This record gives sequence, structure tokens and C-alpha cells, in this order.
Amino acid sequence: MTETRTPPEPPERPEPDGRPEPPERPEPDGRPERPDPDGRTEQSGRSEPSTAGPGAAGPRNGPRTGAGTGADTRARGARSPRRGRHSHRHRSRHRSRHPRRTPVGSRWAPYALVAPFFLFFGAFGIFPLLATAWTSLHRVELTAPAEQEWVGLHNYARLLDDTFFWNALGNTVVIGVLSTVPQLLLALGVAHLLDVRLRGRGFFRVVALAPYATSVAAATLVFALFFGRDHGMANWALGTVGIDPVDWQNGPWASKFAVSSIVIWRWTGYNALIYLAAMQTIPRELYEAAALDGASRWRQFLHVTLPGLWPAVLFTVLVSTIGATQLFGEPLLFASGAGASGGADHQFQTLGLYLYEQGWVNLHLGRAAAIAWAMLLILVVAFGAVRLLRGGLARREQAS
Repeated sequence: MTETRTPPEPPERPEPDGRPEPPERPEPDGRPERPDPDGRTEQSGRSEPSTAGPGAAGPRNGPRTGAGTGADTRARGARSPRRGRHSHRHRSRHRSRHPRRTPVGSRWAPYALVAPFFLFFGAFGIFPLLATAWTSLHRVELTAPAEQEWVGLHNYARLLDDTFFWNALGNTVVIGVLSTVPQLLLALGVAHLLDVRLRGRGFFRVVALAPYATSVAAATLVFALFFGRDHGMANWALGTVGIDPVDWQNGPWASKFAVSSIVIWRWTGYNALIYLAAMQTIPRELYEAAALDGASRWRQFLHVTLPGLWPAVLFTVLVSTIGATQLFGEPLLFASGAGASGGADHQFQTLGLYLYEQGWVNLHLGRAAAIAWAMLLILVVAFGAVRLLRGGLARREQAS
């Protein structure tokens, strides 16, 4: 029987902090040695070839030990990941005890980078808002802005009895609904068409965005000619089908529809590109699965496309509502000579026009500031009501 000598393990390096080394875990690929039937020990796993010379004990005549010769053990010990783990552990402990120090300049660098934005936002966003709120509490004339008389909430109370304010608010709501709903529906259709594989898709996308790049003055001038009472193309088209001419600038509903058409033409392409970008994020596998289930293109649009577009739809509704509340350029330039009055009977005067009329035509800066804050409060109340309504519907669905 040949005596098996196991070469000694290399001495463990003491821990820097003097604590004893934790017990070693068994190697993942190591299994206990089992005695050989002929008295020799053999590793049950795959034996490594010996690196000793032919005179040394080979795999056939020498002792078949799993550890091999001393040279093999030292070579394997050098390749063993145990020491690597020890050194990694030592580095981790060293980092935990001595964290890397961040330079003072790099710590404040993010604040320095975002500071210009907040400076400009405070100068051109927060300060005008607060200055407008302070002005709304005074009687101030545009000809003498330094002479202010404290009136408290009088400008706000006056709006409650101002029929022109309520007329402008009603016109703003009507024009906003007439322009927002068709605009978003058309944008959905245009985005769906642009999402189909077509030749020259880039050209059609540029064409869809072209109205957004057109100035308000140029677009309103073209539409004013289009809706002209005597020589407009709209009345010419109606006359071809036997309908009498319409006074698009003086009619109460016709003027609102004409102003809304300008808004629809300018903003449909912009919203279509937003919907198109959202459509392209919907996985195509959902459409393939729906087609395998026998869903038609319309049902795919209802049950796959619309749920995927819901965040983009909410965004466009929010932006369109804010834009409708601030509508100013289109009604100001639509009727020549009407100016800020919004027509002979104020039939399409919006809140933006009424604010401009009070501040820069009638020179009442205090009233104009109160109208501006009333517009902001109307938006806050409207979005708060929508949020409460959504929360109530969600709780009702969870309860059911």
C-alpha cells in the first residue's frame, strides 16, 4: 500500500484587523475523497494531469491522489480563486472603513448646473406671477403704474357682476370644446395613417407638422379670406350645394366655428406626431396576438392602440385645455377692425382678449391682473375636479 502524502496548505495571511479568518467554505466543484478499493485514495471528480516529469509518480504507477504532487498543489493554489476572494474581501473592508472622499467642488457641481434654470424661472416665472397677484389687489392705471391704491378683493368681486367676463368665459369654453375635440380625433386618425408602412413617410410627417410652424398671423389671414362673407371660398363651396352664404365673422356660432377651425388646422399635426411617437412604443406582438385571435383592425385600434395611447391622450388634453384658455392671436386677427372686442357683439371674445382689452385698451391694469389670476384659478379648479372624478371612479371600480 502506497502512503499518500497530502502537501501542506499554504499559510493563511492574517487579517489586518487581527480577527481570525472565518472557516473556509467547501469548493463548489469539490467533493470528498473516497478510498480506492485497492487501498489508494482517488478524487471522485475529474483528475488533473500531472505536471511532473516522467520519473515522478504518474497517473498509472504513482499514487493517484486528487491533490497530485506538491508542485501541482502549489500551482493549483496559485490559480485558486480563494486568494482572489480574500483580496476582494480585504478591498471591500478597506473601502467600507475608508470611503472615497468626494471633492467639495464636485459635490456642489449639480446644484451649480441647475441653478441658471431656477434663476431664470424665478425671474421670468415666479416674480411676474407674484407681481400680478399684488397688482390685482390695487387700482392701477397703465398711464401711472407707480400710483397704486389698495382695494383688496374688489377687482375679483367686480368680475362676478361683469357680464363681459362671463361672456368671454363662455366663448372660451365653447371655442375650446369646438377646437379640442375634433383636433384630437383628427390627430388620432392622422397618426394611425402615418404609422402604416407607406412610401415617403418622412415627407408626410413634415407636411403634418408644417401648420404648427406657420405663424399665427399668416394662418389667420388666410382663414379670414377663406371665411369671407362675399368672396370667401367657404361660402362659394356652400353655394355649389344650394346653401345660403354664412356671415362667418358676425354670426354668434359661425364666428366661433371659424376661429376653432384655425386652431384645429394649426395644432392637429403637432398632436398627431405625439400620438405617432406613442404608437411606435406599443409592442407589435400585441397586434400579432390580436390578429391571431381574429380581431379586426378596428378592434385592434380600440383594444390595443387606445390603451397604449392613454398617457399621450391625457397629455394632449391637458395642453389643449391650457391653450384654449389662453387663446389670443386667432380671435384678435380674425375680424379686421374688431380688435380686442372679439366682434361687434363680443361674439368670439375670449378671456385672453378680454384681459388685453381691460389692461391695454381701457388701461385698467388692476382688473387685467385679476382676470389673469381668475384664468389660473379656473384651470386649477377644472383639473382638480377632473382628478377628484377620476379618483372616485377608480375607488368605485375597486369596490365593485
